[in-house]
Amino acid sequence: MRPGNDSRMQKSLIDTRLSLFQNTMTHPNPSTNRLPGFSRRQAITAAAGATLTLAGRHVAHADDPQDGGSYASKRPPIDQRKFTSPSVEATITKVKADIADEQLGWLFENCYPNTLDTTVDYEEVDGEPDAFIITGDIDAMWLRDSTAQVWPYLPYMKSDKQLTRLVRGLIHRQNLCILLDPYANAFYKDLTQPSHWASDRPSPIPGVHERKWEIDSLCYPIRLANAYFERTGDSSIFNEEWQTAMHLVVKTFRTEQRKDGTTPYRFVRETSRMLDAPPFDGTGRPINPVGLIVSGFRPSDDSTLYPFLIPSNLFAIQSLRQLAKISSAQVNDQEFAAECTSLADEVQTAIDKYAVAEHMDYGQIYAYEVDGFGNAAFWDDANVPSLMSLAYLGIHQPHDPLYQRTRRFLLSQHNPYYLQGSAASGQASPHTGKDAIWPMGIILRALSSTSPEEILECVTMLRNTHAGTGFMHESFNKDNPADYSRDWFAWANTLFGELIVKIHHQHPEILSHRFSD
Repeated sequence: MRPGNDSRMQKSLIDTRLSLFQNTMTHPNPSTNRLPGFSRRQAITAAAGATLTLAGRHVAHADDPQDGGSYASKRPPIDQRKFTSPSVEATITKVKADIADEQLGWLFENCYPNTLDTTVDYEEVDGEPDAFIITGDIDAMWLRDSTAQVWPYLPYMKSDKQLTRLVRGLIHRQNLCILLDPYANAFYKDLTQPSHWASDRPSPIPGVHERKWEIDSLCYPIRLANAYFERTGDSSIFNEEWQTAMHLVVKTFRTEQRKDGTTPYRFVRETSRMLDAPPFDGTGRPINPVGLIVSGFRPSDDSTLYPFLIPSNLFAIQSLRQLAKISSAQVNDQEFAAECTSLADEVQTAIDKYAVAEHMDYGQIYAYEVDGFGNAAFWDDANVPSLMSLAYLGIHQPHDPLYQRTRRFLLSQHNPYYLQGSAASGQASPHTGKDAIWPMGIILRALSSTSPEEILECVTMLRNTHAGTGFMHESFNKDNPADYSRDWFAWANTLFGELIVKIHHQHPEILSHRFSD
């Protein structure tokens, strides 16, 4: 296929579907071909079998990291890297030189550029940039992951024009994905690529990898576009394509408030894994329509227990306010700006009433999920958005009392998904069971901390639990880091690099620490 042709194919398909989106949400007919279901973990294993054959030189295995007494780089050779940023390379050189511990410096050098090194598919189509960024060991692009993967590189855009075009191309690609299916969470670039989840009902349409409705999937593209504009001043990204996608975002949010008790969304999967699909014919458990937005799934791609996922609703409020500001000041669409503000205010009012609850030990804190009837789940999931990540996302300041009380709960034995093992202590996720800690959770704890001692504790755990691979993983057993999931998880790698860069700026003394093995 000629370069750029797949982009034109997808644009054509989107144009065809746009008219269907004008008055009502439409969905593919349920698939009549039903195959045995698989969990996402099984999908990763299947995808990795082929993908890691090619990527093996890009990622590490649990071998001795030392080569001839020194830590050998796990990065691909220069001529095999997918994208290179001189500004990022200069930062790696500068920061690594200030890291006293050789192993920590090696980890940073491997992890920070991992997104650029291994996951970027960049091209120019009719003179415009188009960037497709896979998550790692799955050959698909998540709206969430792709934004988070490039986020640590945004500060370099002013000094790196090609990096700026990469981010601009990703914004364009995310627009296309939203317009293709606003309920989908992950996409393919090649429209002819068959989905591993073809047996889901409804079956994913061409270009869609998986169709799990997650509020944050529509928030992350707004976060990226807003940050791009703030750093570059380039308002040309707010074109007709972007505006159409954003109107669809808000329409989807409105629909998923389910004020009339109905939703066009369904997700049914044949699987033995209970968290892989919502109950009640794929619509989720009952809710009291109080103004919150239903999220069928969490950022971990697990179905929600109570459908109002609070971190994601808070993220939606932030995104809607950013959207309102852009629409008013840059697009001059005052009516849409008012609609965004009204919806944000409505969700915030419902958050204050239904999501901030009294905990018997910690007082007024955020619940993780609620149903509007007064029922609430008190825990957190390590994936972002999470309650822990609210300070990182800028939704709360680190010292806000409500956030601080919630954070103390999250790091306590009262949180069922805060694990303490012989290898490390940290946040877990129902996605990976009752014994697995997520490095991402440890990283977010450090990123949201104002205590140098706590940050050092987190860095120590991260340094000591990569199982000799030189990379972060999705999760690892709390007592045995060699028992981990996902060799190639670019978001976690890049996020770790972001943490080290932040430490270099704010607490350089931590990087002068020498660790003991």
